[in-house]
Amino acid sequence: MKMDSMSIPERPLSPHLQVYRPQITTVLSILHRATGMVLAVAAFGMAWWLLAVSASPERYAQFMDIAGSLPGKVVLFGLSWCMVYHLCNGIRHLVWDAGKGFEIRQFQASGWAVVAASLLLTGAVWACVLTRTGGL
Repeated sequence: MKMDSMSIPERPLSPHLQVYRPQITTVLSILHRATGMVLAVAAFGMAWWLLAVSASPERYAQFMDIAGSLPGKVVLFGLSWCMVYHLCNGIRHLVWDAGKGFEIRQFQASGWAVVAASLLLTGAVWACVLTRTGGL
């Protein structure tokens, strides 16, 4: 078979992503990557907090005013979910690295377990935080 640079290869092409129905493992894999990126960006927020702590009480108070506001708490809630989800899904990957959990039913069950655990653990953490700090 002779091809020039302008010809179309005579082979099947992969269908577009919109052809496939999203599956739990695919969605969780994408979420794992996304939460990893969010946590990497959140490291700048942690650096901001550390700089505020080390600078002065006034700078720390400014940071706490922002972090303690309703939008700040929403961001902190989202970041805490990202951290808990990334941890739970990372544990799932460690189980896979041990050579376990590769059956389709196990994939699905462990995926839904990660979703449930991340939501429950994040809710538990925030329930503790809000009861100790007096709510929103």
